[in-house]
Amino acid sequence: MKVLNIGSMNLDYVYSVDHIIAPGETQATYGMNVFLGGKGINQSIALAKAGVDIYHGGMIGEDGQVFLDACREHGVHDEFIRTIDEKTGHTIIQVDKDAQNCILLFGGANQSLTEEYIDEVLEHFEAGDILLLQNEVNKLDYIIDRAYDRKLVIALNPSPYNEKIEVCDLSKISIFLLNEIEGAQITGLTEPDDILASMRKRFPEAKIVLTLGKDGARYSDKDCEYEQPIFPVKAVDTTAAGDTFTGYFLAGLIRGMEIPDILRMSAKASSIAVTRNGAVQSIPKREEVEAALSAD
Repeated sequence: MKVLNIGSMNLDYVYSVDHIIAPGETQATYGMNVFLGGKGINQSIALAKAGVDIYHGGMIGEDGQVFLDACREHGVHDEFIRTIDEKTGHTIIQVDKDAQNCILLFGGANQSLTEEYIDEVLEHFEAGDILLLQNEVNKLDYIIDRAYDRKLVIALNPSPYNEKIEVCDLSKISIFLLNEIEGAQITGLTEPDDILASMRKRFPEAKIVLTLGKDGARYSDKDCEYEQPIFPVKAVDTTAAGDTFTGYFLAGLIRGMEIPDILRMSAKASSIAVTRNGAVQSIPKREEVEAALSAD
């Protein structure tokens, strides 16, 4: 089994602020850092740090060499990353004194995937391999259709949720990893029980992971359902919490772990990540997560 992630790579410009800025307001920041981010590369590096052999695909500009360096540093296969004549994607992120954030996203090279490129990359993967996707690259519907034709197992984090998700055939998804906002956007419902019931009805064969912030996470499939509380910590930056959870959850599935153990490991990894600034830099390695679990 091989694992491929066709996903975004963003330079994250992170500003520390007292509060999230209001319309028309000018506010001085008390810190600024540039981090590597993008849901795609965050999740690939989370998978790599969790011990998975992961291939990353996507586009960067000439200003994106740092992503190739990061892939090589963290053990992510980078041969499917292409450098093109376009600015690398970037974000403007505000992080307030309570560690809440808001994000402004410029897609850049992430929005330059072609059907020819997608076909070329997928040729290297076969039935039973896992494809992880988010919604920060273009041609998501085409990727899903072609991957399904090749009988890949498709895992989707439908973030950010917008009209591009709505044109995708979500019946082709085997694993959904979403938060309560995305769950509400897909189902039109707000209560976790209702979201899960609606998702199970629409996608009866899929595995569904619903993260709920301070209320932990829920898992549901046609056979079982589990809940996982958070590990309370003092958060400083929640930017990569969901991406860390996604990477560790898929890593647990690939290793054949039981769902309750996967959820516990994923929650612990996320709890470590939010105590650190940045995205890629904040994601812990599996050995650290296992040691922390053993110490509990």
